[in-house]
Amino acid sequence: MGVVQICKGEYFWLEPKNAFENFQEPDIGLIALAFLQGSFAYGGWNFLNYVTEELVDPYKNLPRAIFISIPLVTFVYVFANVAYVTAMSPQELLASNAVAVTFGEKLLGVMAWIMPISVALSTFGGVNGSLFTSSRLFFAGAREGHLPSVLAMIHVKRCTPIPALLFTCISTLLMLVTSDMYTLINYVGFINYLFYGVTIAGQIVLRWKKPDIPRPIKINLLFPIIYLLFWAFLLIFSLWSEPVVCGIGLAIMLTGVPVYFLGVYWQHKPKCFNNFIESLTLVSQKMCVVVYPKMEAGLGKEEINGDTEEQRQPIYQPTASKDKDSEQPQP
Repeated sequence: MGVVQICKGEYFWLEPKNAFENFQEPDIGLIALAFLQGSFAYGGWNFLNYVTEELVDPYKNLPRAIFISIPLVTFVYVFANVAYVTAMSPQELLASNAVAVTFGEKLLGVMAWIMPISVALSTFGGVNGSLFTSSRLFFAGAREGHLPSVLAMIHVKRCTPIPALLFTCISTLLMLVTSDMYTLINYVGFINYLFYGVTIAGQIVLRWKKPDIPRPIKINLLFPIIYLLFWAFLLIFSLWSEPVVCGIGLAIMLTGVPVYFLGVYWQHKPKCFNNFIESLTLVSQKMCVVVYPKMEAGLGKEEINGDTEEQRQPIYQPTASKDKDSEQPQP
């Protein structure tokens, strides 16, 4: 449709003299905020990293998937926006709550219903991918002992981390207490990019401190350095432009600190607390029909040092007498 519009001469807002016209005074903070919100559309680039354990030949397929998907999604989004500006002015784009729907109403006539259905299908696909991957964060955190151990359990037949999926659902519903979608995107975007930057900085530190550890996927350090420079620009000027929103995002993130001290750092918990966690774990197991996944036979204790062994202890470990009947199949 965009190509048809251009062939009909509808490319006024694509001409350089009009495309780069300023409608307000340039502001570096607003530019950073625009990047933060715009990057939300490309947020799926990192999701596949969460499910590498479930990928076939991840060292080959993970980079391949990223190299294919990012250019493809970028191509689709850029040309979709080119199509939009052939039918709408920048002012109409900013005024519309659903640009694709407005675009369809202008050009599709009686077939305008195709656009909201397409948007709904796209949204459903995005949510499906997010749920599939994000739940593995809680699953892995529980396996390392940073969250209640029930979140590290899987269904006895389908091998699905049902408790982690339910926890993702509950936490998602809590995020919907705000009705302003753009504010929610700013919350999520700021927190996400904060952790992305810390993670990539850790990669650089490990390359320097532990240069000899195995690295099946290895890239030139120039790429993470460039990313960190962009990351610093994005976070600093977003914080400067929207200090309240970014501050609330930081406060939401810091709510995990007392949870960490209560559940992980505090080792000698009272018996009543352990009994409560035990009862909650057993009830959750019965409701979700889940058990601990069987560890790979090749992972012997001699391969795990003392620090790692201590980290892998979950908040609650069931006694031997209570999990005799929880012999679980190989997932």
